[in-house]
Amino acid sequence: MKLFLDTAEIDEIRTVARWGVLDGVTTNPTLFSKIKGKTYDEVLQEICTITSGPVSAEVVADELDGMLREGRHFAKLADNIVVKVPMSETGLEAISRFRAEGIKTNCTLIFTANQGLLAAKAGASLLSPFVGRLDDINEEGMTVIRELVEIVTIHDIETEVLTASVRHPRHVTEAALAGSHVATLPFKVFQQMVRHPLTDKGIVQFKKDWEAARAAMAANAKG
Repeated sequence: MKLFLDTAEIDEIRTVARWGVLDGVTTNPTLFSKIKGKTYDEVLQEICTITSGPVSAEVVADELDGMLREGRHFAKLADNIVVKVPMSETGLEAISRFRAEGIKTNCTLIFTANQGLLAAKAGASLLSPFVGRLDDINEEGMTVIRELVEIVTIHDIETEVLTASVRHPRHVTEAALAGSHVATLPFKVFQQMVRHPLTDKGIVQFKKDWEAARAAMAANAKG
């Protein structure tokens, strides 16, 4: 399963890229609103110099012409830009138009397998069900992931299921077990995946034992 970072923070992206586990980046207007002193274009172009994987840039227009205009603009910024389009009737039309023009898309704000199926039929390269937001309203977000992965597999549809709205490391494990092609994570979830108290304890103990062994060897050498 590919792992994307869900952020517009350049330092976070550089950090995960250094770990060697970054496959792409997703952004949205909310994430960009936290960035000061740079335009959205500047942020996107900088991100595309850090990762060669897909970088999702979201349109904000509601009408078709606006979606197409924004998406075409984003697609010209870098070869690895993927235009993120929200699920709607207009969004499906935009996705279909982008596919005809050879522009890759990420259909966002998916909450049912049927929405994902429609987006896939329209030509979306990535399907983004929001598992965390479904969990928030007492629905099972991972059910949508499992259903959509199975639909895509059974019918051999050329698209990828991207688990979004990830809230904790368990979401990542469940997405991987469900066969999700991609998961996009906040930086803090990446950090949580790395850490475990027993790992920390083990590192301290190994270092302590090694220092004790070296001290014993030094004492024997003197003796």
